[in-house]
Amino acid sequence: MASNRKSICRLCRVEKTKLFLKGHKCSTDKCPLERKAYPPGEHGRARRRILGYGIQLREKQKLKRYYGMSEKQFKLFFMRAERKRGVTGEILLSMLERRLDNVVALIGFAHSRAHARQLIVHGHFRKNGKKATIPSMLVEKNDIISVHEKAEGKHEELNAIIELHKNKEVPAWLNVNREERTATVASFPKREDISIPVEERLVVELYSK
Repeated sequence: MASNRKSICRLCRVEKTKLFLKGHKCSTDKCPLERKAYPPGEHGRARRRILGYGIQLREKQKLKRYYGMSEKQFKLFFMRAERKRGVTGEILLSMLERRLDNVVALIGFAHSRAHARQLIVHGHFRKNGKKATIPSMLVEKNDIISVHEKAEGKHEELNAIIELHKNKEVPAWLNVNREERTATVASFPKREDISIPVEERLVVELYSK
């Protein structure tokens, strides 16, 4: 599991894009990118012309940071996507979107993907009735994600989180039952279901060199 010990809000400023790494804060005026829409550092306000490899690298870094992955993890996902039939970039995005930590965050059962990873590692979720503790595992069509009934000491916290996000808009490929605290994977996510502003074609070009 990837970890970052620096201020994660700096990552959004580096990429000049909201990566929604801090959950609800990213949707408020407290988001640093709202006040400082330029990269951090002494020369952050300076105009930098990025071409070729630099553009491809920024797209890859944006995607990797959005899903909270290390370089090694991200490359493994790319290699798996490359071996499948179809458009590699779209397959990669679909796989990343189907990560368990991302799904838990999308359905509003955690504040953010980082928070979802923490809850998953601590054993607070089940997939198809079995305890799921690997944030990077992929969900498949008709999989059912549920809150572990034996999540000791976490029920009140999870109930509060689910209540806080009860009006959260959920992608069409996921069906959520907040009363039963479950979610069903109705289908695989399509490109139009993925909201992150990224040019996946550039990521494929970067790794294809």
